Amino acid sequence: MQAIIQIFLGSVLLSVVHASIPNHWLPLVAIGRVEKWTEKETLVVTAITGMAHTISTILIGIVVGLIGYKLSETYFFISHIVAPTVLILLGVAYLYKDYQHSKIKHQHEHSHIDVAALVKKNKTKKSIVTSLSVAMFFSPCIEVEVYYFTASKIGWLGIIIVSVIYFFVTIIGMMLLVKIGTEGIQRLKLNFVEHREKLISGIILIVVGLLALIVEY
Repeated sequence: MQAIIQIFLGSVLLSVVHASIPNHWLPLVAIGRVEKWTEKETLVVTAITGMAHTISTILIGIVVGLIGYKLSETYFFISHIVAPTVLILLGVAYLYKDYQHSKIKHQHEHSHIDVAALVKKNKTKKSIVTSLSVAMFFSPCIEVEVYYFTASKIGWLGIIIVSVIYFFVTIIGMMLLVKIGTEGIQRLKLNFVEHREKLISGIILIVVGLLALIVEY
């Protein structure tokens, strides 16, 4: 039961942080305004692109989870020590990337979708949605995929918990932020999240990895 709670909380934390990263939803707000979509249309497009993004992550995550599950059946050390350690090391790597990024004041490694170029290239709503969905599908969340390896220590239950929570929290979170954004984007103060997403993700990964190690003991 303790392991289930740990995996549940870790999934929620990673999913919430993941959904709040501006480059997942801010382009949708901008495109919706440029194209003069209604709030309902923008939210529907958000749900579609969010599903494309989460499905690709879940598919890869299931494969990673199955590998972890097979290994855990034979090698206790891998699933209970190595997997959480990998999360911690990935978190440290994210912190280092954030440190490097913060030292470069005039260069920004944004992964935002180029809204102007996308709208100009794609004239119809269908083509815009298709382009967004394809872009999101081929941008799976590495943090969650790695977490599948840790979650697989309790078998299919862990894989299902991560998949369900990640799917719904990410999509609902994106839609909520898009809704807030369409009502008044100037009220959103998420510059810190936008520019320090690696720092936030790194801290969460380290916390989740440490939590996993503590639970084992």
